[in-house]
Amino acid sequence: MSAAVSVTGLTKVFGSHTAVDAVSFEIGAGGSLGIVGESGSGKTTVARMLVGLERPTGGGIAVLGRDRSTPARGSAERLRRARELQIVFQDPYTSLDPRQSADSAVDEVLRRHTRLDRAGRAARLADLVDQVGLTDRQARALPRDLSGGQRQRVAIARALAAEPRVLVLDEAVSALDVSIQAQILNLLADIRAATGIAYLLISHDLAVVRQLCDTVLVLRRGRVVEQGDCARVLDAPTEEYTRALRAAVPVPGWRPGRPAATAT
Repeated sequence: MSAAVSVTGLTKVFGSHTAVDAVSFEIGAGGSLGIVGESGSGKTTVARMLVGLERPTGGGIAVLGRDRSTPARGSAERLRRARELQIVFQDPYTSLDPRQSADSAVDEVLRRHTRLDRAGRAARLADLVDQVGLTDRQARALPRDLSGGQRQRVAIARALAAEPRVLVLDEAVSALDVSIQAQILNLLADIRAATGIAYLLISHDLAVVRQLCDTVLVLRRGRVVEQGDCARVLDAPTEEYTRALRAAVPVPGWRPGRPAATAT
C-alpha cells in the first residue's frame, strides 16, 4: 500500500532565500509525523506546499500515491485533492466565516464533497458534531459566541467532513490555553484511532509533538537536521540544534530570574 504522504527533495525558493531545502519524509497510512523548528525554519512553508497554497520550486509531493507537486488541473482534481487532504490552521477565528454558524460551515463541506441528501447530511453533521465534542447549541452558534477551543473543534469537524485520509495541523493548538490544548490533543488522538487518518503536525512545541506523533522531523533554516522515532529524537537527540530546542522547553516551577532547568 502507498504511503499516505511521500515527499522527496522538496524545495521552495523565494527570491534569493531558500525557505525549504531538499526536504524528504514519508507518513504511512494512519501514521503521524511532527515537523518542529524555530520560527523561520520552513515548517509552515512545507505545510502550505502540501495543501497547494505554495508551489514547490523543486522536488516531489505525493498523497495516496498521486503526485501533487504541480497545480491541480480543473475543478474535479481540486475537489479530489481536497477530499484526500485537509488542513486545520492555527487561528480558528480567522479561518471561520464570522457570519456562518458552525453547523452551516460543516454542512457546506458535506454539500460540496459528498452525494448525501438533506437527511443524510443532517445525520452526518450530527455525527461530526458529536465526534468533536460540541453540543447542539454550540453547533448552531456563530464563531463569535464560541470559545477558542470550541472554534477549533468546529474547524476540525469541517476538515473531517470531507473524509480526508490526511490532516495537516498547522500550529493547530498553539493559540489555545494549555488545558484546552490537552483536550484538543486528546480529541485528535481519539479521532486518529477511530478513523485511521494520518496526521502531519506543524509545531514549535515539542510537548505537543510528543503527545500526538509517532515520528518527528527537525528543521533548521529549511534543512532537515534530524528525524526519526519521536521518543528517540526527543529523549536522546544526536544534533546540537535539537538539543537546544529541547532545552528551551519550559519546565514546571521555572520563573523569570531563576536559571532555566533542562526539560526531561
